[in-house]
Amino acid sequence: MTTVANGEADSALAVPADRGTCPFAPPPAYEQAHRAGPINRVSLWDGSPCWLLTGHRQARFVLGDRRFSADARVPGFPFLSPGRRELLDRTTPTFIRLDDPEHSRQRRLLTGDFIIKRVEAMRPQIQQIVDEALDRMVAHGGPADLVREYALPVPSLVICLLLGVPYADHGFFQAQSQTLLSLNSSLAEVDAAQHALNSYLVELAGRKQREPDESVLGRLVAKGEVTLEEAAAMGVLLLVAGHETTANMTALGTLALLQNPEQAERLRADPSLIKGAVEELLRYLTIVHLGIPRVALEDVDLDGTLIRAGDGVLCMASTANWDEEVFTGGDRLDVTRDARRHLAFGFGIHQCLGQPLARAELQIALQTLLERLPELRLAVPFEDLRYRSDMLVYGVHELPVTW
Repeated sequence: MTTVANGEADSALAVPADRGTCPFAPPPAYEQAHRAGPINRVSLWDGSPCWLLTGHRQARFVLGDRRFSADARVPGFPFLSPGRRELLDRTTPTFIRLDDPEHSRQRRLLTGDFIIKRVEAMRPQIQQIVDEALDRMVAHGGPADLVREYALPVPSLVICLLLGVPYADHGFFQAQSQTLLSLNSSLAEVDAAQHALNSYLVELAGRKQREPDESVLGRLVAKGEVTLEEAAAMGVLLLVAGHETTANMTALGTLALLQNPEQAERLRADPSLIKGAVEELLRYLTIVHLGIPRVALEDVDLDGTLIRAGDGVLCMASTANWDEEVFTGGDRLDVTRDARRHLAFGFGIHQCLGQPLARAELQIALQTLLERLPELRLAVPFEDLRYRSDMLVYGVHELPVTW
């Protein structure tokens, strides 16, 4: 694999690149490339060229500029695996992979379900879900896998509650999610998982169309502005993204605090820091670690580099969130830092719709864990943990803890 930066090729840079010794840090190859310059030319797995942006200002520029498309159907769009590209013709696109006006039309149908006021009203329910999950974990006794017993059940229950999906089926959709998010899944495996989830949600949406309720899916089909297939596709997106991202941030955020005990103690001593601490953890960890893809719709000059129409671009939020020009000492976790300019939720019109809900869940889950289990610690050596480097959402596979 090669990259062209400042006219020179560098065969050491791969997309995606390998992690280094610190599991929280961006891949060393990206950091090295960034020091040489924030705009690099790379080749993807299929040999197609792509621009890799590692700087905060450059990534934010592209994500906020409508001359760069999020539509995966536009020629030149950068795919990170053959399964992701082949799936394109087999699925109904949702708003995260559409441009305006269709992007805004679909997104507007869901905006009211994720506004801050509605999420704030859900805090008592989220707190109850968190308390009950922690009660069960403590009752079982340590050591326990924090991922399976706490980090995953909490957002799964919340998104099921919102969507109107029976939580009894959570094992089914979690298994399909794992297949869809793995870079190693074959086309047949991805196709089967996507078909299974779509069929499940088309059937559920059809039931809710006949018997309306106040769930997100129920209200979506009741409006009559989308087909059952479109409603199911949006349901798949919300179901997968709604629990995978928050679950992995909860587990990885806990691990980061365990490895930085002085930061955890600051949060215990001053719970009012939790909102800023969550922003800092989002910045520091960046679980959407493989880049945010875009494709240029016209020629654009970016800092003297000509990005031509049809060129794919990967905005590396992980390195952007450690960019020293914006976050001094960005390689350190500091829960008192003002990290609000991070790109963990993206930027521009496509930034994450569910970010108010993710923030609330993370704030409640992490603060409750710190308060109720002050002796929480790893039950295995740090070096023995396994990370989700081969998944679209980064995290830790298991997190054995005791208290």
